[in-house]
Amino acid sequence: MNPTRRRAIFRRLQRANPAPTTELEHRTPFELLVAVMLSAHTTDRSVNVATRKLFPVADSPQAMVALGVERVREYVKSVGLYNTKSKNLIALCQALIDRHGGQIPASRAELEALPGVGRKTASVILNMVFDQPEVAVDTHIFRVANRTGLAPGKNPRAVEDALLAGTPREYLKNAHHWLLLHGRYVCTARQPACPRCLIRDLCEYPDKTAPKAARAQRRPHPMSPGPKTRRTPAGRKTVPARRVAGRS
Repeated sequence: MNPTRRRAIFRRLQRANPAPTTELEHRTPFELLVAVMLSAHTTDRSVNVATRKLFPVADSPQAMVALGVERVREYVKSVGLYNTKSKNLIALCQALIDRHGGQIPASRAELEALPGVGRKTASVILNMVFDQPEVAVDTHIFRVANRTGLAPGKNPRAVEDALLAGTPREYLKNAHHWLLLHGRYVCTARQPACPRCLIRDLCEYPDKTAPKAARAQRRPHPMSPGPKTRRTPAGRKTVPARRVAGRS
């Protein structure tokens, strides 16, 4: 894909959603780290179900360690691989206390050294907490990058490298969210909603879904306001929000 077309794709995504963010509910960097770590191999919705109950009783590394593995496990049963993740979460929190005074480290090496934290989780934290232009490639982004021709690659790291190298600088900070959102709600795995896609004329996918097949899809467009809610920074109340992006 040539640079002009690549820039046009991101320009349209930005115009439709100027300030994308994660669908994982959180109030602090610590809560975001926990939520992203828990989101591996499961849905953001399942994680939010768990953290709505977990965070009110354990919103710091110290409180989480005090809760213990057995009690954490009861809170996160809606999350895939919850047995392993419960153990990793307590180990993660203990490592934050022992190595970083309970704070979230700002380097990739330190983040990836934490239990349960992989490259994707580290990239999300570096991007959202420390404003670094990182791209966390999950299954949605991997699919969109390859299908559209935006950043083809045989594995997530190859796609990540291609996106970092080819995405115009002014779009790089939000590229992760735009592409994840697009893959989750429009460029879906089984039958992409090509007729209502914002970038269909720029996409290089040769087997686009025909209009008749796409009419059967009832999902709302991700860039349109909907009934979804998110937490405010000040407290637990929810406010209307757009559908927005977000592991591991």
